[in-house]
Amino acid sequence: MKYTKLGKTGMTVSRICFGCMSYGDKRWRQWVLGEAEAREHFACALENGITFFDTADVYSTGVSEEITGRMLKEMTQRDDIVLATKVWGVMGPGQNRSGLSRKHIMEACDASLRRLQTDYIDLYQIHRWDYGTPIEETLSALDALVRVGKVRYLGASSMAAWQFAKALFLAREHGWYRFVSMQNHYNLVYREEEREMIPLCIDQGVAVLPWSPLARGFLTGNRGPQSPTPTLRANTDDFGKTLYYREEDYAVADAVAKVAARRGTSAAQVALAWVLQAPGVTAPIIGATKLTHLQDSIRAVDLDLSAEEVAELEAPYRPHPVLGHDHPTAVRMLKHEN
Repeated sequence: MKYTKLGKTGMTVSRICFGCMSYGDKRWRQWVLGEAEAREHFACALENGITFFDTADVYSTGVSEEITGRMLKEMTQRDDIVLATKVWGVMGPGQNRSGLSRKHIMEACDASLRRLQTDYIDLYQIHRWDYGTPIEETLSALDALVRVGKVRYLGASSMAAWQFAKALFLAREHGWYRFVSMQNHYNLVYREEEREMIPLCIDQGVAVLPWSPLARGFLTGNRGPQSPTPTLRANTDDFGKTLYYREEDYAVADAVAKVAARRGTSAAQVALAWVLQAPGVTAPIIGATKLTHLQDSIRAVDLDLSAEEVAELEAPYRPHPVLGHDHPTAVRMLKHEN
């Protein structure tokens, strides 16, 4: 495993961040793995040097955090890992059980601490932008969590670059702790973040933590325009179908497969190696429902692509609309998907 700093902070993280949405309660999503199945995945991650773990309160409505907390407490020392979670999604009935109000943030943080069985969260992230709460209220509440020691660092997830810039500069203006990371939608078939968000992050020293670096499996080499989707998750992933599967996306997947064939490696390794070499990227967040998926991702850290291969992989790309956040339909789906 290789390691780097989280943006301009002094905290070191593995170049692979282990995403824990795959572990939880099958009543939430059919493809989710229970604790017994998750155990060997966490053991493999730790044995291979992964120290960075990401989850969210809304994944399996808290069960992902519970499993993550139990596995890490059992298998490693708290000080040896970096633990991240997120707040924003719907956690139950009631008008204050979601969003980024001071009330919900404070209550959600305490609930996450209990489920994770820890006294502090290393990286506490807002899962999306809350259009119903003034950003000043959100930033002030997050700052308070850092000052009382419940949170070490603050991060954000997908939003418009102007929104993230506003949050960064308002925090500086008020003397509040700023976001040090951006967890955004970025992979070979969705590169719109290269226009505004990633340059902003590079300029401000913010770590980039891409979600869906393999495009929810689309880039793994087993999807075709005429072939059925091969996994339970793909077959039931209505949100994923809104993100990928365009004609031009298949051209990118073909380019990945060609480079992988020449290298004698998997398409997943090539696609992830491209994300790892992209400017500004600190650690892509990988999820796994099979141990081989995790092992493949770990191997990608040592796969160095040539400039010619990078150009070949990027050549088929065509611009996309904003996907994964902001659009009202996407926001509604995310509230249930995440």
